[in-house]
Amino acid sequence: MTTEQVRRAYAAMADRYIALFGTSGQVHADDLAFLRRHLTGRPGPVLDLGCGPGHLTDFLRAHGADATGVDIVAEFIAHARAAHPTGRYLLGSMTDLPVADQSVAGILAWGSVIHLPPPDLDRVLAEFRRVAAPGATVVLGIFVGEEVAAFDHKVVTAYRWPVDAFAERLARAGFTEVERLHRPGDATRRPHAAVAAVAAG
Repeated sequence: MTTEQVRRAYAAMADRYIALFGTSGQVHADDLAFLRRHLTGRPGPVLDLGCGPGHLTDFLRAHGADATGVDIVAEFIAHARAAHPTGRYLLGSMTDLPVADQSVAGILAWGSVIHLPPPDLDRVLAEFRRVAAPGATVVLGIFVGEEVAAFDHKVVTAYRWPVDAFAERLARAGFTEVERLHRPGDATRRPHAAVAAVAAG
């Protein structure tokens, strides 16, 4: 699955995606609390990578974070800028971030690494580590399964991970896990996990 394939798939469904998921009120309260706990109340810039409609970037900013949203989908960036005119939203890719080494205090990748084929994950996590200052926190939201496997996501092919295996990849990239949140699936949602980890000094 290439970045361009993911971009085209989300661009084609942007309006529908925004309607379904475009506000922080549509995010589970436990997830929002997790984001506040790990990405607010600290000095320095925070990147929301794969920010989509910009709702979580806005949520972080509303709680004091110096957050900037980044996404590869122009339709999402246009919506985010219109819906949240005081925010900062950039068109760009998490595979090649236009920021200096060790320059950010936090990274949010909420469901935005799920479309990476497993062999590509380490390269993206290495890019996160490049831009993360010592002690910076990364928070990632993923789908969970008993083994690493592709599945038919409603937009484009995605991958589920055992949380321990995903945390091992984070550790390999230079991040130390500090908390995880796991929510079982139900009739409408797949099993999900959030992992927070800190960049080594």
